[in-house]
Amino acid sequence: MTQEPERPVRPRTQHIQKFTNETWQARTGKPLPDHVVLLVWSLIVSLFPMGGLFGALLAGPMAIKLGRKKSLLVNNIFVVAAALLFGFSHKAGSFEMIMLGRLLIGVSAGVSMNVQPMYLGESAPSELRGAVAMTSAIFTALGIVMGQVVGLRELMGGPQVWPLLLASCLVPGVLQLVSLPLLPESPRYLLIDCGDTEACLAALQLLRGTQDVAEEFEEMEEERAACQGRQARRPWELFQDRGLRKQVTSLVVLGSAMELCGNDSVYAYASSVFREAGVPEEKIQYAIIGTGSCELFATFVSCVVIERVGRKVLLVGGYSLMTCWASIFTAALCLKSSFPWMPYLAMSCVFAFILSFGIGPAGVTGILATELFDQTARPAAYMVCGALMWIMLFLVGIGFPFVMESLSHFLFVPFLGVCVCGAIYAGLFLPETKGKTFLEISEDLHRLSLPAQAQGPTRSSREVIQSTEL
Repeated sequence: MTQEPERPVRPRTQHIQKFTNETWQARTGKPLPDHVVLLVWSLIVSLFPMGGLFGALLAGPMAIKLGRKKSLLVNNIFVVAAALLFGFSHKAGSFEMIMLGRLLIGVSAGVSMNVQPMYLGESAPSELRGAVAMTSAIFTALGIVMGQVVGLRELMGGPQVWPLLLASCLVPGVLQLVSLPLLPESPRYLLIDCGDTEACLAALQLLRGTQDVAEEFEEMEEERAACQGRQARRPWELFQDRGLRKQVTSLVVLGSAMELCGNDSVYAYASSVFREAGVPEEKIQYAIIGTGSCELFATFVSCVVIERVGRKVLLVGGYSLMTCWASIFTAALCLKSSFPWMPYLAMSCVFAFILSFGIGPAGVTGILATELFDQTARPAAYMVCGALMWIMLFLVGIGFPFVMESLSHFLFVPFLGVCVCGAIYAGLFLPETKGKTFLEISEDLHRLSLPAQAQGPTRSSREVIQSTEL
């Protein structure tokens, strides 16, 4: 069996590890042992998903008490604080500032990745809801590409400017602080959670660019009446309610499948594949940019077609294609010493796998919590989904090196199995939500979950729902 090539250490990884060692030596007069430097680096890396988990748990209460828009604005406090810590860490001679900055930027990511799709999904008209909510995935992919580009050695990946690279997260934070106040709050939050009819109408008219919003407002009023008398759900209550069992199962299964399908591992393994395909060492960083560009292109295509083909088709198709490419990739790794063109096939599979992920799971999974749950359960659903995502991301980051070492060329077989399960579940059990209002989706899921029970009486009172208690 051919020995597996080692993954290269990124230049900025070397810079931060060197800075950690030099800082400690300046303080104590002794350098850190290599294993301690590696331990500190591992802690810096792991603090991001740890912060993301905390942010995901914080997102639900923030979205309910502050509203969707104010939560996103307040969330930029973490971004600004992290950017300042990153930017001044080198001058202050403190690697602890990098660690704290990683934790804070993780909290910001956890909050924004939950509240942003919630805000977009609630503000968009039903016929465009999927496409609008998909923009979160597009900008996530754009962020990956921009990080890869500015991290080039020729730009901000050098030994002197890496603090500025880390602090560049300040730019989108400032842009959001400037632009978001110009946009209205989620109309559904204003009407159903706050009971503010006038503010809801004003927000709808501003978002739609017309005064004629009577039909959409009537649909929101029906949803408000259907939710009347309910309080905001707590995360654990989602698992206790039989009427939400199908939605929670879909959220957990497909959310886990997205994190365990192997896409992040493909990014981690891509450098080794490109090296074996004969890409010169100094050119690999440019090939890596191609992987991020593939996901950006695929999510854009998915955004364009999601309202035509539906969520279900994109998920089933994406996971099915990923299964195909993972199988070919595994065969190419096993036969790379027998045929000289196999490394090129493996390199092609890397790009094809990422394209397939971007078309389906990357964006569609993120809007499930918006569409499958009603106004009172949605924040708690995002808390569950976000916590699950960050825990899975942490476990994959910890476990992938051991999987790669133990399974060698068969390292993608477990991910292949996850893709198969994701395709089967989405095809058999996930309801299609394309073009439906939130109330229609809720009624369909209620009939599927509780077919033997009759629909409850519709409440016609106009009392304000006190859904601000978690």
